[in-house]
Amino acid sequence: MASSRISRSAPESGTRLSGPLAAVDRVLDSIDLRGRSLAVALSGGVDSVVLLHVLASLEERRGYELRAIHVDHGISPNARRWARFCLRLCRRLRVPLEVRRVKVGTTRGIGLEAAARSARRRALATADADVLALAHHLDDQAETVLMALLRGTGLRGASGMPLLGRLGRKPLLRPLLAVPRAAVLRYARAKGLEWVEDESNDDLSLTRGYLRRRVLPLLQKRYPRWREALARAARHFAEAEALLRSSGRVRGTLRAAELRERTPAAARALLRDYLAAQGLRAPTERRLAEMLRQLTGSGTRTAIAHDGALLRLYRGAIRAEQPATNGAFAPVRWAGQRSLELPALAGELRMRPARGAGIDRSRLEAGKVCVRPRSGGERLQLDPRRPRRTLKNLFQEAGVPPWWRDRLPLLYCDGDLVWVPGLGIDARYRAPARAAGLLPEWRPRGAPAQVQPFVFTRFDGVP
Repeated sequence: MASSRISRSAPESGTRLSGPLAAVDRVLDSIDLRGRSLAVALSGGVDSVVLLHVLASLEERRGYELRAIHVDHGISPNARRWARFCLRLCRRLRVPLEVRRVKVGTTRGIGLEAAARSARRRALATADADVLALAHHLDDQAETVLMALLRGTGLRGASGMPLLGRLGRKPLLRPLLAVPRAAVLRYARAKGLEWVEDESNDDLSLTRGYLRRRVLPLLQKRYPRWREALARAARHFAEAEALLRSSGRVRGTLRAAELRERTPAAARALLRDYLAAQGLRAPTERRLAEMLRQLTGSGTRTAIAHDGALLRLYRGAIRAEQPATNGAFAPVRWAGQRSLELPALAGELRMRPARGAGIDRSRLEAGKVCVRPRSGGERLQLDPRRPRRTLKNLFQEAGVPPWWRDRLPLLYCDGDLVWVPGLGIDARYRAPARAAGLLPEWRPRGAPAQVQPFVFTRFDGVP
């Protein structure tokens, strides 16, 4: 039988208590709850217990009517015990509690977690309160963003959870969203609070449990402020998504998912604005509809000719690019010049001096250097601790579209492959610290700057 326990903490002396309390108080400065009913979604875990305790301490000064709602899914064998715990807690704090028992519907195609979350949201949306309060904190926000990114989400999914949102017709508030889990625990211990521990938190078969137990401890060692970084990224994604919604304008690339998520009229407007941002003329209504059909379809190598450019779809991203030239590309000797024109590839190879970075200049100057096209089977060693790998695999990992792979100039020295645009420099040819180096840069030409899909300037092997 799955186990569950009630955690108890004795009050700590001399502990600063202002963390969650001050954070929630600041949030309440931005929303007027006076005379309104505010319901906390109370699971019995430490997060919701702390939020309930903080809001109870602010109730009189802020003038709202506090209550709580506990949703019993009936999934855990300890569910009734958790409900009884919440009842005792609310009696002690003199907060009215409503217990909603729900039946989790079918889990086919979505899983138990998603089905339970859907049932809980339906119950909370019909709670007898003007405003709902959820106890999500900074760690929850960071984990949510990380999970969304691992699923390959777009701007909307990567925006995480908003501080102020809606659940159905009800305003939804997350006043702890800027507070780390550690501060929540410190508050609970300092106040001597009790809470229940959900056994599913230790279930490694669940994505969030696996991340918390296996992945995030490793991330913490290398990036101690990963929570703040991901939360900051979520705010940036949210701002970009809001700007996209308000203006309909995007630059560089456009995600096919952004078109699919919109109404037909909104999708047409967004695609028109994207084409205009690339300096391309607007198509006819019929042509625009056909473009949308192809760009939002299931094709993986979509290419649509329009106004002298090609609209390409690759890995969900839409780019406006210059069509490939048909000129033959014979090997070209490099004799130390800063700029090397490659008309067959419609571009220019530049070499920029650097110190302790790029390609070891002395090795290039001592050898025979040439630029030639890809022929197949080439290998590159980006990491000295790992074996050489085929360009095909490296291109796939770096997300370089297939139609660009044969249009890139490869740099060789005495027969060794030294550098590949978009991938990086072979480990054997990297400039040592403080040594003279050359940073190669490949710039495709023949199209407006905003139509150029890539400027290949990466030298570290990271796409």
